[in-house]
Amino acid sequence: MSGGIQWLVDQEEWHHGVVFARGIEPMELGVRMGGTPGSVVSPITDTEAWNMVLDLATDDDAVVRVGAGGGWSFAVEYGMGNGGEKLAEISRNGVEAIHLDPSPDHPPAMFSYARDGADVCSFGIGEEVWRWGEQPDLLLPELIAAGVLHPDGEYARPEDESYRDRDRHTLALIESRFGLSLPRDEVLKQRLPAFLID
Repeated sequence: MSGGIQWLVDQEEWHHGVVFARGIEPMELGVRMGGTPGSVVSPITDTEAWNMVLDLATDDDAVVRVGAGGGWSFAVEYGMGNGGEKLAEISRNGVEAIHLDPSPDHPPAMFSYARDGADVCSFGIGEEVWRWGEQPDLLLPELIAAGVLHPDGEYARPEDESYRDRDRHTLALIESRFGLSLPRDEVLKQRLPAFLID
C-alpha cells in the first residue's frame, strides 16, 4: 500500500511521528512546528534527515520534512519531535491538525486531533477505551463500527491479535474518517523540503 497511512505499521520499525494539517500549506506547517525557513538549505531524503538528527549536538533537536497529499499538508518528524505538544497551536485560525506518534520508547502509539486552537480528541492506539480532549467521543461511532470497541465502550478486538494488526485496524478508521494520505514513496525515497526544529 503506497497511499493512506496504514503502511506506517508495516515498516520494520515505526519511528516517524507525523503531523497532518488541513488549511495551511506544507511550508507554513513547518514554521508552525517551530522550524525556521532556510534552516535546511535544500530538500533532503529520509536517510539524510536521520543522519542530520544523529549529527546534531543535543537530543532536543529535531528535523521535519514537509509535503502534501490527499488535501492535507504533512510533516514527518525525525529525532525528538514535538508535534503533539504544539498541535493546538498548529491548528489555530481554523486549521485542523492530526498527530500520529509511534511512541516507540513508551507505547502505545498515540492519535491526537486538534481544530481551531483546541485539543479535540486523543487516545492511545490499542487503548481506545481511554479517550480525552474537548470531544473525547468524537470517533466513538467509527471505533464501534470498525469493531474496535463494543457499544458499551469495552474493547472488542481479539485478545491474541498482533499489535501490528491491531494498530493497522485503528489507523484504517482514522485514515477513512479524515481522508488522510501519506505517500510512502515520497516519504521514504524522494527529497522533501525540511526544517530544523529547535
